[in-house]
Formats: sequence, structure tokens, C-alpha cells
Amino acid sequence: MEIEQVIEFWFGTDINDPNLAKRQSPIWWKKNAQNDALIRQKFADGLQGLVKGDYDHWLESPMGRLAAIIVADQFSRNMYRDTARAFTQDDLALGWCLDGIGLHQDIELPYICRVFFYMPLEHAESLAMQNLSVEKFSELAALAGPKSGDTFLGFEDFAERHRAVIQQFGRYPHRNSILGRDSNAAEQAYLDQPGSGF
Repeated sequence: MEIEQVIEFWFGTDINDPNLAKRQSPIWWKKNAQNDALIRQKFADGLQGLVKGDYDHWLESPMGRLAAIIVADQFSRNMYRDTARAFTQDDLALGWCLDGIGLHQDIELPYICRVFFYMPLEHAESLAMQNLSVEKFSELAALAGPKSGDTFLGFEDFAERHRAVIQQFGRYPHRNSILGRDSNAAEQAYLDQPGSGF
């Protein structure tokens, strides 16, 4: 597994394409068994190596750290969809994200790359991390400005919606059944609403 292999798979060959988010959207956001299987085939061994520390040298560069975060935070969700293993690497990815922010590696990346650099914040069941997520996605939307259309405003809105769930419940109720957690009455009422999960 190579940094460039991860980046090209996730963003395509032209990272400066103004239509990149629209083009890659099906890979990023839609559930697709074939895509999940492809990611598992190409990156499952790499993910295990990443967890063992075989790729710690990636963290030395902004793009390398981004690739590590994508594998741990995004690819794991594809590989192990609808199982508890999908979330096993979340703490690792979050640590890499926070350390990278502390090193200012995030600001050296293109705006669209920073979306996935910050995604572990949005995935965290922590209000402090959710507040930081909204802060970072709001900064991105402001930096990207009107020329990016609604793309980064959409990411900001999504961050705010994630935070609202954590503010209300302290966790993501849609993970409860996968993680073997019991849902309380308020969470079940939320889950019964159409489109409640992320």
C-alpha cells in the first residue's frame, strides 16, 4: 500500500478538478457492495499494517497523514460495513487528526482533502470533538468561498447535523445495534424517524 495509491483511489487522478466532489460522491457516500469489496481487496492488508504501526512514517507528511486517516477512518467503514469492526480504528484516526492539526499539516492540504482530514472529528461520539469539527468545517466553507458553490457549505451543514445528534444523545443511536448497545426510548423514537441515521 502506497500513499499515492490511497489518494488516487479516493480523490481520482486530478485533485484540483473543481467537479471532484461531485465526481467522487458515489464512492464517498453511497453504500455499494462492489465498492466495499474492492476497497477490502485493495486495502485490507494495508489497514492491518497501519494499525500495527508499519506505516507510521506516513504521518511525517501532510499527504501521508491524510492517507493514513482515510484508510483508518473511511476505508474501514467500507471494509467492515454494518459490523463493529467498522469503528475499531476511530480512536487511532482521531489521534492522527488531532496531532496533524497541532502540527498544522491540515492547512497545507487542498480544501477537499481537508474534508477527510477532519472527518474523524465528525465521527467522534464526543461533544468537544463535534465542536471542533464544526469549527474546522466552518473555516473550510469560509476559505473555499462562493466559487466552490454549495460544496463546502454542505460539508459544514453535515458537521452541524452530526453535532446536533451528539448534543442530544451523547452518542450516535444508529450505531447502537451494531455495537450491541441498548437504545433508550428517546433514541428509539429518533431511530424510527425516516433518514435518521448517517
